[in-house]
Amino acid sequence: MRLFWAQGYAGTSLDELARATGMNRPSLYNAFGNKKSIFRRAMARFSDRMGEHSLSQLHNHADLAEALKAYYYGALDVYFDAPEPLGCLYFCTAAPEASEHSDIRDEIMGAIRLLDDAFTQRFEQAQAEGQIPEDADPRALAALAQAIQHSLSIRARAGAGRRTLQTFAAQSVNLLLSRPSDAVTG
Repeated sequence: MRLFWAQGYAGTSLDELARATGMNRPSLYNAFGNKKSIFRRAMARFSDRMGEHSLSQLHNHADLAEALKAYYYGALDVYFDAPEPLGCLYFCTAAPEASEHSDIRDEIMGAIRLLDDAFTQRFEQAQAEGQIPEDADPRALAALAQAIQHSLSIRARAGAGRRTLQTFAAQSVNLLLSRPSDAVTG
């Protein structure tokens, strides 16, 4: 997973995968199938890690702002779990492959839908609890919440520091949950 995450699908050779796994190429194929199959397994493993570290946080906090911050901080834990921060395997590494590989594109869209649905459910819960206004659009807020994650991912991969990104995440949550007139005034 780390090799693909750092180098991308096209940038990772079968010989490198064999060295990383300690298996020879025929054994690698017998165990996991072709290179794309191995890449898709790496994507699934990454998805599991994100679920453990961040997605679960959306419902571990009663306060919506705290839940969102915990979600983003959990994502940052994953993004920074390497000598050089790599961002999101889906949004930074797999996305360039989407134009050539429809199955990878489908997996990315599946992840986007999963996150949109998870965020939407959390915003609907917060709305029912009176934490956000009744006229707020949970689906639109979910798309914006996911856009914040994409930005965190790209910024992490580009070299932004963890503390800077934590501040960015907290400020983004505050802005996301403010009324438009509140955001302008302050």
